[in-house]
Amino acid sequence: MTCSLEAEAQVCRPSGNIRGKKPPPGKCNRENDSDCCIEGKLYTTYKCSPTVSVHTKAILTINSFERGGDGGAPSECDNQYHSNNIPVVALSSGWFQGMQRCFHNITISANGKSVVAMVVDECDSTMGCDDDHDYQPPCNNNIVDASKVVWEALGIPEKDRGMMDITWSEN
Repeated sequence: MTCSLEAEAQVCRPSGNIRGKKPPPGKCNRENDSDCCIEGKLYTTYKCSPTVSVHTKAILTINSFERGGDGGAPSECDNQYHSNNIPVVALSSGWFQGMQRCFHNITISANGKSVVAMVVDECDSTMGCDDDHDYQPPCNNNIVDASKVVWEALGIPEKDRGMMDITWSEN
């Protein structure tokens, strides 16, 4: 088992760092308790994500895909905004695979429940701290960033939404 873990760790190592910039006044939407970049702080970047399996372990985060929401720019897959009442997600860059997973459905499981959501965006693990990323840091390499309706379907109370261990699989 140790060999397997070491081999997996070698597959997805950090690819670099980005130095944080202070967001201009009125930038970096704090909706959903989003982080804003801190001037001078180094943020790790990744071009890869952990290997996808039948039950891929990930961290579920909450994101607004609506215009003016903390998601920033329109979704990568279709250059559109999406209602938070539709089950949509953004995947970390390595899982997003340069738009190859656009419009694919994934099943997210947690809290003894499952929900199907469509991939519409990338949670960029390679860049951040700029206007296109709403002055938020790069995503970690193991993120499924979901609309509020995904959290509701998993039965997670609003006060507990933010970050949560999940598994996901491709449909």
